[in-house]
Amino acid sequence: MPEKNNAGHRQRLRDKFLKSGLDGFHDYEIIELLLTLGTPRKDCKQSAKNALQKFGSLKAVLEADPSKLKEINGIGDKNVFGLKITQAVSRRFLSDRVINKDFIRSSDEVLDYLKHNLRDKNREIFLVIFLNGRNQIIKMVELFQGSLSTSMVYPREVIKQALDNNAAALVFVHNHPSGNSNPSQDDLNITKKLEEAAKSIDISIHDHLIIAGNDVYSFADNGLI
Repeated sequence: MPEKNNAGHRQRLRDKFLKSGLDGFHDYEIIELLLTLGTPRKDCKQSAKNALQKFGSLKAVLEADPSKLKEINGIGDKNVFGLKITQAVSRRFLSDRVINKDFIRSSDEVLDYLKHNLRDKNREIFLVIFLNGRNQIIKMVELFQGSLSTSMVYPREVIKQALDNNAAALVFVHNHPSGNSNPSQDDLNITKKLEEAAKSIDISIHDHLIIAGNDVYSFADNGLI
């Protein structure tokens, strides 16, 4: 009998989603749906509530380390798969949506992708957007991880990737896990070095963006590029 009740509950959640999307869903219900992708016959409601309580928000659950997720009773590898595959698909969708689009005209969509991809990371990620001569996005590549410094970001590798992608211009992007979007001295130093390296081969630098939660700092807007 309990299994029948669980099955009916899961079907109601699916029907509700198919009818009106995520409107009206509690965050724990969204997490529950994702957990059941991995274990479709298992009751995941309490595990979903526990995950939300532990991490504090839907996005924090989606970004959580798999080992931390599995500390919650009822969440195993298959359930983690349900959470992580959904997150990966959404990132791929947002990325594909902006490829070949004008960087300036599509700036809102680009920032949506960057925030989704970087805002909840617990370490710094340095990403480069490669643009063609018409300012269309050719590719977005994550090049370095770790604290942004001259010892971690190599201008030679950035220039090599730019030449390999036949880029005419670049946009640098990195995140600040601290939540403070203001540039550090290391940020300023590495940006200057990258500018000099790009200028030597006639590649323009359009901007350097810092993502800190939902805040975005633009070097260009602040007269630093």
